[in-house]
Amino acid sequence: MRVVGTPGALALTYIAQGDPGRVRIPAAREPRIAERLWQHTCFEVFIRTHGNDAYHELNFSPSGEWAAFAFERYREGGPVMDAALDPRIAVRATDGTITLAASVPLGLLSPDYADAPLTLGLSAVIEDRDGALSYWALRHPPGKPNFHHAQAFALEFNARHSGPACDAGSVRNPF
Repeated sequence: MRVVGTPGALALTYIAQGDPGRVRIPAAREPRIAERLWQHTCFEVFIRTHGNDAYHELNFSPSGEWAAFAFERYREGGPVMDAALDPRIAVRATDGTITLAASVPLGLLSPDYADAPLTLGLSAVIEDRDGALSYWALRHPPGKPNFHHAQAFALEFNARHSGPACDAGSVRNPF
């Protein structure tokens, strides 16, 4: 994963490697807001200012569909139906690798995100050819997968002072 701060945006690049015959990749569609993307292969980012309970979640599907959510505190919130948030998803698939790039307009999510240190949760849901889901994240809290948990916000990031890029490292799946 790679995270880059640009003026007013957060550029994310997810790279998934493995046997492409074992993973279900959603077919390409017109970019649009969609529901329940986490029930299939998708990549996610959770964003909050350091020490704040409020956060946003964005889901990016290899299909080009996306979803955004705003939460006042742990799992208390709902969808953000603003087409202006369009993360401009780009997907490239090669032998054994799928790369998904997305750009998150931070100021449209929250004016606080532009200048404050952020805490990010980076994750992925991967669906295998049999429909089983696996859950990947930089950090998992104890117990079942829970990307909303405070411990899943594992990357400290300041878009204003991030430099050219921040390699977030690899996601883990302990399940």
